[in-house]
Amino acid sequence: MARMVNCVKLGRELPGLERQPYPGELGMRVYENVSQQAWEMWMQHSVILINHYGLSLGDPQARQFLAEQMEEFFFGEEAAMPEGWTPEGSAPATKGAPRRK
Repeated sequence: MARMVNCVKLGRELPGLERQPYPGELGMRVYENVSQQAWEMWMQHSVILINHYGLSLGDPQARQFLAEQMEEFFFGEEAAMPEGWTPEGSAPATKGAPRRK
């Protein structure tokens, strides 16, 4: 039977992670408070951040930036997408542009 957690990201009880996904205190907080489903959302979000900012995971500053973003994603008010980022295949919204139907 899966270990259940009250997921801070999704606001309901869901299956938790099998093991601590990140070292240290932040990793323990994630393990105790984040569901597998929310972790998968973070993994997708982190790829967007890495690609958008051209981060190298070999760079300690890039790893620190991602750790800060992870903490904000799970425990902050609201995680924002990178400035200027738009999903692939969609044009950036412009002021006054008609809505798509």
